[in-house]
Amino acid sequence: MKYRRFGHTDLEVSEIGFGAWAIGGGAMIGDTAIGWGDADDEQSKAAIHRAFDLGVNFFDTADVYGLGHSEELLGQTIGKRKDVIIASKVGNVSRDGKFTVDYRKAHIIAACDASLKRLNREVIDYYQLHSARVTHFEEHECIEAMQELQAKGKIRYWGISLNTFDPAPEAEFFMKAGIGHGFQLVFNLVNQLALPVIAKSTAAGYGIIARMPLQFGLLTGKFDQQSSFHVNDHRSKRITRELVDMTNKALEPAWQLCSKYGVDKTRLAMSYIMSYPEISTVIPGIRTKEQADQNTQGFVQLDIQDRSMIASLAETSLVKLMDEVKKLG
Repeated sequence: MKYRRFGHTDLEVSEIGFGAWAIGGGAMIGDTAIGWGDADDEQSKAAIHRAFDLGVNFFDTADVYGLGHSEELLGQTIGKRKDVIIASKVGNVSRDGKFTVDYRKAHIIAACDASLKRLNREVIDYYQLHSARVTHFEEHECIEAMQELQAKGKIRYWGISLNTFDPAPEAEFFMKAGIGHGFQLVFNLVNQLALPVIAKSTAAGYGIIARMPLQFGLLTGKFDQQSSFHVNDHRSKRITRELVDMTNKALEPAWQLCSKYGVDKTRLAMSYIMSYPEISTVIPGIRTKEQADQNTQGFVQLDIQDRSMIASLAETSLVKLMDEVKKLG
């Protein structure tokens, strides 16, 4: 495992982190799936330990993942360790059986205390506003809350998890105001909308977390037109048979590189993201020991020409695919 500096902070993060959304299990808010289907807690704990043994020191979760259960599992396994970096998020909530957001100062302060308790930790290394928008910043409460939490020593650093399809406005706000320490954003073979943000924010000293590196599993090569998902798996509404087919066809030029580099689709997809030195860490979802092995090892250095070819697909074969991905959410 190699490690990269997280922006201008003193955090040295493993270039592969542990995405802890899926270990939260198949939680529902009303009839809305907010998880990845049922998960086995013992398998999840084994996956956390295996990832740590492989050199992963960055674990990313959120208080809404499993409605707190993801944080609890991290707290039970590595919460007391001083040699791991734990990141969590705040702002997405379940209220009156509905999914909503809350970025009020009082909520963030209380939610941080609750997360610390679940994580079995005295301080959260990196705390993130979970997909807040500029309108929330303009109300100032969420920014004041994060700054107060840092001043009180309950969090070390803070930032924001940016919007999936329009990451620039909130990143620009942070950079112009000179606040926060990092951005979490979607970046993968399919969704490359954040490339301009990555370049600009890195130059400004922000750390970068790349989420959804495998686009909900679409980029693993394991799905076909027969694939389906349980109702408590958010992918049941986000991955259709048509989308699987569109993805495989649109990325054919990229998939041809698997033979050149001797890797499978998962490792090619991950290697592409890691070929950008601006990215501090990539956080694939991991919930079994096998996934810990598959998602943290065997990556290759892409030639600059191949990286440029993949990037160029965003303006050609990926245009229609991205339209479909946006429509599905």
